[in-house]
Amino acid sequence: MRKSLKLAAFAAGALGLVATGAIAQQVVHNQEGMEKAPFASSVMVPAGYDTYYISGSAGKGANTEEQAAATLEGLKGQLAKLGMTLGDVVQAHVFLAPDPATGKMDFAGMNKSWFKYFGTADQPNKPARAAFQVGALAGRNALVEIEFIAAKKH
Repeated sequence: MRKSLKLAAFAAGALGLVATGAIAQQVVHNQEGMEKAPFASSVMVPAGYDTYYISGSAGKGANTEEQAAATLEGLKGQLAKLGMTLGDVVQAHVFLAPDPATGKMDFAGMNKSWFKYFGTADQPNKPARAAFQVGALAGRNALVEIEFIAAKKH
């Protein structure tokens, strides 16, 4: 119940700020109480932003951690071509395939790389995120695929 009230208060506050123009042109990443989490609990994108849907991408590497880092580097480059940064990402979907060596997804390895790109001193914004274990990915030996939704003021 308390979590619902906090979320409702955040939404009402964000809407109130947008309505009054106080932050009418800013994306709000709700990270309250999420300091140790690799994602925001919610992200509000106000009117005046274009939404970009960045297709799933996979990187090369010997394990999940390396592939996650390579994937995030590649996505960072894609965003740069669009005039954006990782700070403009509002939602991420992470797909993890089981490592053939263990038969399990390496969620910790993916997060180890993730924390080097999101929630850092240089880039404090964290997107809303969902992670899924899948049976396999399209790329040969692919263990990680990540897609983004980003927003840029127009």
